[in-house]
Amino acid sequence: QVQLLESGGGLVQAGGSLRLSCTASGRTFSSYATGWFRQAPGKEREFVAGISPSAGSTAYADSVKGRFTISRDNAKNTVNLQMNSLKPEDTAVYYCAARRSNVVLTSTSGYNNWGQGTQVTVSS
Repeated sequence: QVQLLESGGGLVQAGGSLRLSCTASGRTFSSYATGWFRQAPGKEREFVAGISPSAGSTAYADSVKGRFTISRDNAKNTVNLQMNSLKPEDTAVYYCAARRSNVVLTSTSGYNNWGQGTQVTVSS
């Protein structure tokens, strides 16, 4: 098990950028595939991006491809999500999730470690 803490959320105008960070406790984080999910009010939590333990594989939701970039630094136990060209529809609480596996999954049920979330609000 790892504990996850998100940071970097905030309020930004449309077209702006934010960088979210997920910091994990534990010495085995480099064995965990990690994903970012988001949940807007009244909507289900959805997959945004994911990265394999070695960073050799990444995955993105179609809605963020070309705008968001996921990366990780295992020496610092962090996974980052660089979000550019933000749109009002990106407004949501963003969650970091991890699973001890080499495989990135896009479903919430595949992850058993979750952070508390960080709010991202994009104004028009």
